[in-house]
Amino acid sequence: MNLQYLKAFFVTVKVNSISKAAKILHLTQPGLSMQIQSLEKELQVNLLKRSNKGVELTEAGKIVFDYANTILSLQENIERDLENLKTEKKQLLIGSCKALGEYALPCSIYVFKQDNKDLDINLEISNTDEVVENLLDRTVNIGLINDKVNNKELKVEKITSDKLLLVTSLPVVKDKISIDEITKLPLIFREKGSGTRRNILKTLKKHNITYEDLNIVYLLNSMEAIKTSVISGKGISFIPELSIKRELRDKTLKVIEIEGLDIVTNFYLAYRKDHDLTPHEVEFINFIKSPNRGFC
Repeated sequence: MNLQYLKAFFVTVKVNSISKAAKILHLTQPGLSMQIQSLEKELQVNLLKRSNKGVELTEAGKIVFDYANTILSLQENIERDLENLKTEKKQLLIGSCKALGEYALPCSIYVFKQDNKDLDINLEISNTDEVVENLLDRTVNIGLINDKVNNKELKVEKITSDKLLLVTSLPVVKDKISIDEITKLPLIFREKGSGTRRNILKTLKKHNITYEDLNIVYLLNSMEAIKTSVISGKGISFIPELSIKRELRDKTLKVIEIEGLDIVTNFYLAYRKDHDLTPHEVEFINFIKSPNRGFC
């Protein structure tokens, strides 16, 4: 399969426009169309339905598009790793959920870097589902997530736990509430794909409270944005304790105790089973797992 033609097809689908894709790939529109047609001829299937509204995937196109993402990622990773080999550059590619990546992990990476000054460390922060996707498409080699995933391609092990605290800056809220009273609070929630969100909903479900029962003010895809919103009085939220230690100490935020409800979130380390860990990746994993050194 011609990878150049596959990339032409992939980019066209991503931007939903042959003209936009041609500009991105520095091709003429006829040249781009010819590459996609050549790919269709090679695979003996029609991949796209073309219209004035853009392009639409055929059933065969959907299959090829899913594989194209992985294949093109692999190609980029091969080129990157070979280039690093030429320059003798050592890289540590980490993906992290936002609860760890926005707070605890940067300090940990700084400490680890002091003993590994020749190591280039790249941290990609996203939600748990996206970290898993990045692991599977080989964009990162080590993932830190806050929801245990069952995927036969990954090795997953628990590294630490943290409390999820219901916090507010509003003076009118009671210090202690019943479980049922949660449904009346103006809550700020994480987006779909967040391990924190899943953990909260899983725990509330045990008490017959669903997402639809909650009074969600709005969704945010950043724990830092949620914390800022809560501090400014725009709502109330469940936030990992490690993310708000300073705010609790300074009394910028206060905890609302919920009778009979404690939510503990577990954090996990994940990597692909078929990936041969390099010595510095093994060293980082042992560093993160160490209770005395892992998280600042």
